[in-house]
Amino acid sequence: MLIETGTLKRNSLKDKIAVVTGAGGGIGYEACRSLIWLGSKVIIAEINPKTGQEAARKLNQEFGSDMALFIRTDIGEENSIKNLARQLDKTFGKVDIVINNATIAQMGAVKDLDIKTWDVSYRVNLRGPVLLARSFIPGMIKRNQGVFVCVSSTGLGYMGAYETMKAAQVHLAMTLNDELENTGVAVFSIGPGFVPTQTAVSGISKLAALMGKRENELQEAVKEYSLSVEAAGAGFAAAVAMAERYRGNEISSWQALIDAGINVPSLEKTSGGGMTEEKFKQALVLCRSVYKTLTEQSASWKNRSVFERQWYIRTFRQKASMPVDEWFQVLEQLEAALQQQDKGTLTNINAPLDHLAAYYAHLHEMARGYIKDPVQREEQLHIIKNWQSEVEQLASLLN
Repeated sequence: MLIETGTLKRNSLKDKIAVVTGAGGGIGYEACRSLIWLGSKVIIAEINPKTGQEAARKLNQEFGSDMALFIRTDIGEENSIKNLARQLDKTFGKVDIVINNATIAQMGAVKDLDIKTWDVSYRVNLRGPVLLARSFIPGMIKRNQGVFVCVSSTGLGYMGAYETMKAAQVHLAMTLNDELENTGVAVFSIGPGFVPTQTAVSGISKLAALMGKRENELQEAVKEYSLSVEAAGAGFAAAVAMAERYRGNEISSWQALIDAGINVPSLEKTSGGGMTEEKFKQALVLCRSVYKTLTEQSASWKNRSVFERQWYIRTFRQKASMPVDEWFQVLEQLEAALQQQDKGTLTNINAPLDHLAAYYAHLHEMARGYIKDPVQREEQLHIIKNWQSEVEQLASLLN
């Protein structure tokens, strides 16, 4: 198993009880596998009895009986969540971990989707996590321990009915984190990235048509930033095991795997194979400069008002594809590989530099419209363009 290849110790979650919603297959099922390896018992809170029962059977067959329990659950229905809580209180007396994995991805232009479609998405992607928080966090507070995980996503146009609710989950996690600051309950959100589950693959065709793109074109666009189903699920479990370090943050499966010392098996890896000694040196200089720029920028956000700071943080995450702290980790790994001229490590570093360049392009357009003084505007535009150029040069060298 992928989870056993890193630094996490087996049974480090021994005697923990974990609820994973929508775990009848896909990422949720793989998260259960890794959680069990880490010692936790898992409850598959799944609406489909066929897939839920089969998932529990397979997990108990692989790891031994009584490690997985299926309880049919409709997470958008309050009585169903109350029934889940009653059964678990009677059987185990507690729940230590909740992972809000269940989802439904509604697609279509905002102007075309009827309100019932939005209501269905809300029911699964936001109402469900709120009901789970209301049911299980009080017990966690009482025991002064627990982990509550929201699952985030960053998408494209035509996914508003899905992504809007996922963004709300991020804010739900942030709110809970503030409210639970002085407790032993850790709350954070995690995004799996693009994972070729059956649902995701089938959705590519529909999304490509809505965007006016060829299906293979869209597949290639997301492939570089993809994780296998097992990797995404292992990332969820690893994040739970390291929950204290992620309190209040939005992270990715990819980050959790890296932090757990697990080699990230992305489906498409950065090149680096044709790097010469001179290119290594040039890329190292650029990498350090990109890191310095990002450090100065993120430091300046702290001097802004709370609302401006939140806007900058949110915009960076959306445009650059991951939070700034995660970018620092990527650039540090990249710098180490370049300094050692380690081609093998370089090929395993997934650095979406085109997204970072896109963020600077966005800043460039914002500055063009908001800075009124023509001299200051041109000066700032030149600075931002240099930032973007350095990122693009670094990407060019690595590819």
